[in-house]
Amino acid sequence: MHDFRWISAFLDANAAEMGAAANTQEAYGRDLKDFTEWCAANAKSFDRVERVDIEAYMIHCEAQGLATSTRARRLSSVKQLYRFAFEEGWRDTNPAIQIRGPGKSKRLPKILEVIEVDRLLDAARHSGRNAHDRLRNTCLMELLYATGMRVTELVSLPVSSARGDPRMLLIRGKGEKERMVPLSPPARIALAEWLQERDTRDESAAEKGYKPSGFLFPSRSKAGHLTRHRFYLLIKELAVYGGVSPEKVTPHTLRHAFATHLLANGADLRSIQTLLGHADVATTEIYTHVLDERLRELVHEHHPLAKSRK
Repeated sequence: MHDFRWISAFLDANAAEMGAAANTQEAYGRDLKDFTEWCAANAKSFDRVERVDIEAYMIHCEAQGLATSTRARRLSSVKQLYRFAFEEGWRDTNPAIQIRGPGKSKRLPKILEVIEVDRLLDAARHSGRNAHDRLRNTCLMELLYATGMRVTELVSLPVSSARGDPRMLLIRGKGEKERMVPLSPPARIALAEWLQERDTRDESAAEKGYKPSGFLFPSRSKAGHLTRHRFYLLIKELAVYGGVSPEKVTPHTLRHAFATHLLANGADLRSIQTLLGHADVATTEIYTHVLDERLRELVHEHHPLAKSRK
């Protein structure tokens, strides 16, 4: 079977059986395309690759200066492809089964202080070309901080999920798994105000023959909703406007802030795991390390004995 047919069959099965998201599918496709090109350059085909070849490919990736996370993801893609090939009977052996990936980075996620989040929220309320943009920006930021959603989950929210002044939002996350997240009072107010503005625009558009969008944050993009890239740029603009270092601010740092601020105020890990949509509580435990590190910093910066020793 041709290498690209292996990839196509693997991706089709992944989408059908595992419910893999489009972004995950694209990542697998890119990684396996790179592996295919390496194999071709070394006169190898998927059905003849051995363990030593995959190890050589990983050395090649490291020599290119790829980040540890990128190399780990590429190896994961190759391992899953060969597990699938073995289960389908395309190969009698799995050459990738015993290969260990590069060690995971110990770097802790960047966190934002509560006052920095307040500045971002205030910037959203006052930054924008017009009232329409300001209401949209405020709703985006309030929802993100109130729920800890992933950016893709946020920008692709269907408008139907926000109708009726909801106390909870139904979110479709990774692997098409659904979860419920509660909304804070400020988030509910921002949502109601944005819906009113959005519906007014929809009514005007309908009068001109345009079809209403099914997304809470519609745009003219191919996807039909605000893109992740545009929101990434927007949140950087808000950081500058609010006097927060843009280097510290991404959509994901707001998700980190949601989790660390909850933990600092007494929320338990299992609840945070559910709200974030983590499959494994071990992923959520990173926030306990973030909090411990922050407490150490506070002691070193403000304790009188620490200062005297300096």
